[in-house]
Parts: sequence; C-alpha cells; structure tokens
Amino acid sequence: MSNGSNTDLSGAISGLVDTIGKLGQTQIEILNNTLKAMTDMVEPMGKTATDLVGTVANTMNDVLKNVSSAIGGGNK
Repeated sequence: MSNGSNTDLSGAISGLVDTIGKLGQTQIEILNNTLKAMTDMVEPMGKTATDLVGTVANTMNDVLKNVSSAIGGGNK
C-alpha cells in the first residue's frame, strides 16, 4: 500500500510540474503576442507621424513663399 501511495504522489507531482510548465509557456506566448501586436500598431503610427511632419513642413514652406511673394510684389 505504501508503494501505491508513492506512485500516486509521484504522478500528482509530475502532473503539477507539467501544469506549471504549460502555464509558464502560455504566459510567454501571451507576452510575445502582446509585444507583436503593439509593434504592429506603433509601426503605422510612426509612418503617419513622419508623413504629417513632412506635410506640415511643406505647408509652412508654401506659406513662407506666399508671404515673401506678397511682400516682394508690393515693393515693385
């Protein structure tokens, strides 16, 4: 009877260790998936922000050209 109890305890411990290992692996997979999702979201936002800065710079350049033209045209 003692041998049967040891086998049951060994099986229970083995099952517990397997479960803990699977939980750890699942947590790592969740972390990896979260990081990938965040990266996938940030990448387009970075491109959009860069495009926006370029557009604002071009607009400011156009405004300065127009102001210069207006000032230069008024002096003639």
